[in-house]
Amino acid sequence: MSDQNLTDLASDGIALLRNEPVQARSTARLASLLDAAAAIIDEIGYERLTTAMVAERAGASIGTVYRYFPDRIVVLQSLSARSLGEFVEGTRATVLDSVHATWLDALEACIVAMTTAFRSLPGFRSLRLGDVLDVRPALTAQSGSTVVAAAAATAISERFGLPIEELAHRLEVVIVVSDSLLSRAFTYDSNGDSKLIDEALKISRAYLTGFYGDPRSS
Repeated sequence: MSDQNLTDLASDGIALLRNEPVQARSTARLASLLDAAAAIIDEIGYERLTTAMVAERAGASIGTVYRYFPDRIVVLQSLSARSLGEFVEGTRATVLDSVHATWLDALEACIVAMTTAFRSLPGFRSLRLGDVLDVRPALTAQSGSTVVAAAAATAISERFGLPIEELAHRLEVVIVVSDSLLSRAFTYDSNGDSKLIDEALKISRAYLTGFYGDPRSS
């Protein structure tokens, strides 16, 4: 699947699975396994995760885990795909929310949402948008940050009229920089280093207003 776009993966990671769930009960079981994996990763990081740990935490047999996941790598990829799908949907909803009067308000709200994910979404602090998983060959032709940037660019252009040319690239720069700063902010502090969080907002604001101006001052 190295040429598959991440946007083609279901938000629950189903496209990665050995057996796709066809009933609500199976879908719920799959969600339970992924939730268990996320909880374990929150505690010990993704490097030490095993399928046996997932089975034990979910209260399932190891055979149930292997019914869906051939190995621990696919567990991680599926969890990353689910988180990415949810983040893409959340980003688009945030941008289109009428509570944000300008594109800059919407952008800052997206960074705040990423901060919240680092702080409270199980597993996100370790896996983030999935780009930390160095699996060869690559699962898709695009990184998670590229997918989120494309979705944000389309929504911002639609709602606020910013020219779409170069917008996705510039938003990806913002995402990559913010991801790096937020990752560092939450490395030793579960609540996040407020100075680094503020810097992510300041740098993103300065970078994009350099291209598009400050909509709050007009």
